[in-house]
Amino acid sequence: MQDSLLTQVFLPLALFIIMLGMGLTLVTEDFKRVVRFPAAVALGLFLKLLAIPLVTYLLLRMWPMSPELAVGFILLAACPGGATTNLITHLARADVALSITITAIASVITVFTIPLMVNWGLVQFMGEAREIELPILRTIGQILVVTIIPVAIGMVVRAQRPQLALRAERPVKTLSAIFLVLIILAAMLKERENLAGLFRQAGPLALVMNLLGMAMGYGVTRMVTGDVRKAVTVGVEVGVVNGTLGITIAAGILQNSAMTIPSAIYSLIMFPSVMLLVWVGIRHHKASQSDAH
Repeated sequence: MQDSLLTQVFLPLALFIIMLGMGLTLVTEDFKRVVRFPAAVALGLFLKLLAIPLVTYLLLRMWPMSPELAVGFILLAACPGGATTNLITHLARADVALSITITAIASVITVFTIPLMVNWGLVQFMGEAREIELPILRTIGQILVVTIIPVAIGMVVRAQRPQLALRAERPVKTLSAIFLVLIILAAMLKERENLAGLFRQAGPLALVMNLLGMAMGYGVTRMVTGDVRKAVTVGVEVGVVNGTLGITIAAGILQNSAMTIPSAIYSLIMFPSVMLLVWVGIRHHKASQSDAH
């Protein structure tokens, strides 16, 4: 009963509130900015939606892993970034407009790509023995309800009642942070008996994925655009993943607590490591300010 309440009510509600908070920060102009810096947006989306899932699959083929954890990693790799990436980009003095654009577009696209990738992962790693199947249309509908719809509601409130949106932004972000912590703790608690073994299996790969994502995002964008601010932004967008969405899908739709572990562990380790990019961004900003004077 408690598990059912957590997966069917609490997790979707928590994600709804988190995505509502993201919507309160967005305006339609954010989506139009793609035409202003198409190269950086295209790079970010390519790395986020195609390169990282492919790299994750190749790593899983070489890395000993239980089938459930492997599918959990495929799910994690398929998830977009979240509103957290916009906050981290702001702290790094990087390109917040670019961050918002990539986050918004990726969030729309992954509604349709997550079910396809997870079903593919189930076939690849659980084969004929799999007991779980992700219904494509139903899953798309469920992801729409807990991601795109609350973002749309937040955007409507921002457009129609901007003062209300500004007042609500801080408490909603605080509530979102609390929910994120509670979701991770709940996922860990459910697997507490197997946690040490699961962490030994999943922890190193989660760290490698995180560092690779940041390095690819930063390195490729810096090489193509020559812009440090854009490179830091794409590094954050590729390296930081919406683990809450991964946990919600694994626990609420797939009904498999072991598959939540990669998302939960990743959500814990990505914050300390992404501070490397924050440091790079702040250092570049200070250097630019010095040059300007």
